[in-house]
Amino acid sequence: MLPQQGGKMKLYFGHPVNAYNTELEKELIRIISEKLPGWEIENPNQPHHDEGYQVWKARTGNGMDYYTLEVLPSCHGGIFLPFRDGAWGAGVYTEGKFYAERGLPVFEISPMGAISSPDFKLVIELSVPGTRARIRDTAGNVIPY
Repeated sequence: MLPQQGGKMKLYFGHPVNAYNTELEKELIRIISEKLPGWEIENPNQPHHDEGYQVWKARTGNGMDYYTLEVLPSCHGGIFLPFRDGAWGAGVYTEGKFYAERGLPVFEISPMGAISSPDFKLVIELSVPGTRARIRDTAGNVIPY
């Protein structure tokens, strides 16, 4: 599915939180905009999404429901950044599968900006603890992507 002429379709940009607010994030958004024109990028790294996550977490105990029930359905596909070794974090994997299961466009973007179509049979999905271990150290500090 490609963006409809005259109206932009939204492309969700799923990426590990330790890539948030980095030069890499900025560069990948630029590359996505350039290589996939016509898509409006929905970046989860925005204050209103952080607020939505916190509200859902306080209300339901699961902040990720904010994304799976509110944000993802409002987009028409997604592009996802795995970790440098190609493994997908638990949340990023769940988000990618959301679109794949609905037959919507799913792209993978490498840290170098190469865009491809992932084969979910071959994607390495990390567990939640495995993902957390790549994002934060034992003291809770963010580990550089």
